[in-house]
Amino acid sequence: MSLYPLPRDIPTAVFARVPEALRVRDREDDWSRANKPGKTVDCFLEGPSFDRHGDLWVTDIPYGRVFRVDAAGSFTLVAEYDGWPNGLKIHRDGRIFITDYKRGLMLLDPNSGAVTPLLTHYRSESFKGVNDLVFASNGDLFFTDQGQTGLHDPTGRVFRLRADGRLECLLDTIPSPNGLVLNLEESVLYVAVTRDNSVWRLPLMPDGGVSKVGAFVRLSGGTGPDGLALDGDGNLYVCHVGMGSVWVFSPLGEPLYRIRSCAGLMTTNVAFGGAESRELFVTESDSGSILRAVLPVPGRPMFSHLPQSRAARG
Repeated sequence: MSLYPLPRDIPTAVFARVPEALRVRDREDDWSRANKPGKTVDCFLEGPSFDRHGDLWVTDIPYGRVFRVDAAGSFTLVAEYDGWPNGLKIHRDGRIFITDYKRGLMLLDPNSGAVTPLLTHYRSESFKGVNDLVFASNGDLFFTDQGQTGLHDPTGRVFRLRADGRLECLLDTIPSPNGLVLNLEESVLYVAVTRDNSVWRLPLMPDGGVSKVGAFVRLSGGTGPDGLALDGDGNLYVCHVGMGSVWVFSPLGEPLYRIRSCAGLMTTNVAFGGAESRELFVTESDSGSILRAVLPVPGRPMFSHLPQSRAARG
């Protein structure tokens, strides 16, 4: 007998696909050769994030592109540059932050499309390959430095860039840190550890460090967890790459729902949107699709959407 009841299924439908005119057919790229060997990659979507106008922003890693997708599912190319953009989050002041595997932490001007470096190294050492990011309500930015780490090389890192500009390494012994999200109280940072097929729990201590780090949930099969998100009840959403699913776990770690892809197995990341944030938008990277599912619980407001009164509290 199972310890927990089987999670209920939530279906998805295709919201949008990268149009043929924006798919790259005429060139090879170094990112695909290293990360998708032997496969033809015409796009690889990641980093979904909604702005205050209801537009969805996504990255295209191998070709250094950032798209804006409107409510009708139409794609607009906003930026194309020499980089490998992965995670994307929007600051409340309108700036767009990108974790670029090739170049570090970048800023995108949504009006001009200009992409400029913000943070390229730590103590004069280049990053391994930054992956994803999340804002705390006080403006602190947490991000992962994954590179090619794994069980063979457990040296991936989690950083915090404080709102005052101080950069701190919180942990440097992770075998492939990927997506990350804070719990409702912002006392715990959850980190998807892809090659360990688990989500780690990093308690944030009063002195700013972490202690008693442990595994919160463990998955089986597929490739491992990727993007993470949290809803308004504190439930954790875990993208399971290679399984074509997004798992939903309660704050206790109980499996609640399985959101199944209708398009492919590379469910890489998620963002809440739609009416009352009750829709989940999922990047299915192999097909260049964005999937949509209707949820029973609204998503937790992102930093870019927090009221000033709440965000100003330390």
